[in-house]
Amino acid sequence: MMAATNGAVPIEAKQLQVNGLRYHVLDAGQGTPVILLHGFPDTSELWRRQIDALVRAGFRVIAPDLRGRGKTERPPNVADYALPLIVQDVAALLTALGIQRAHVVGHDWGAAVAWLFAAFLPDRVDHLVAISVGYPGAASRPKLEDLQKGWYRLLLQFEGIAEELIQQDGWYLFRELLHGGGDEELYIASLSEPGALTAGFNWYRANLPPERLLSAPELPPVKAPTLGIWSTGDLYLTERGMLASAAKVTGPWKYVRIEDASHWIPLDKPDLLNQLLLEFLSS
Repeated sequence: MMAATNGAVPIEAKQLQVNGLRYHVLDAGQGTPVILLHGFPDTSELWRRQIDALVRAGFRVIAPDLRGRGKTERPPNVADYALPLIVQDVAALLTALGIQRAHVVGHDWGAAVAWLFAAFLPDRVDHLVAISVGYPGAASRPKLEDLQKGWYRLLLQFEGIAEELIQQDGWYLFRELLHGGGDEELYIASLSEPGALTAGFNWYRANLPPERLLSAPELPPVKAPTLGIWSTGDLYLTERGMLASAAKVTGPWKYVRIEDASHWIPLDKPDLLNQLLLEFLSS
């Protein structure tokens, strides 16, 4: 099925069966492949302002709705959302599309997936771009600011209770957490679909249980040229995690700090992000 973002470049919406799940994937352009990985509560719609710019610059862009989100299937169990499984999904998606090696760009949870993909499957990654989220565990034990910004992750561990609280009073708590950032109404429409909210929360339950608060697994370093991006208006993540990521990258490392942008850099600063992506991915 053909679609387009904002009447711009033609985009093909595909349904791919990988690892036992039906995945919804946007595929646009030709040339060197770039896969764009969103976080929560986003879908592939997050990248609507990047797809056009990348395609026009000569890249092929792949943007999936990740496991449990958007139009991709929602497996029922918490364990189904462990990051290693999602890394396998990304590898299988690229293989199904005939792509062996790609640039990998991720935001929020998508950045965590991108880091692990680059760490464990280095031969499949050309350049890596991590937006907002640093290398998992790079900052070691959390500081007070990290705990204050990440308090909501503990709330989301309470199955059923978190779902009920988030939706009460016209999604009041959810709107407060967003604090005017992101695509509020799009998120609520998407998360109102049966099972969608629980699937989104299961990313946190599978990968950030309380017992991991003071420890992180040892992971391989990233060999690919890597660009880390963080914004000063991020209400959920501190700069520490991104700065500490430099020690986990053995390839060329570059860090960009963006002023006056919320957590949702792709939406708040699309032109700047597009410029950074095109410069880095073309280097």
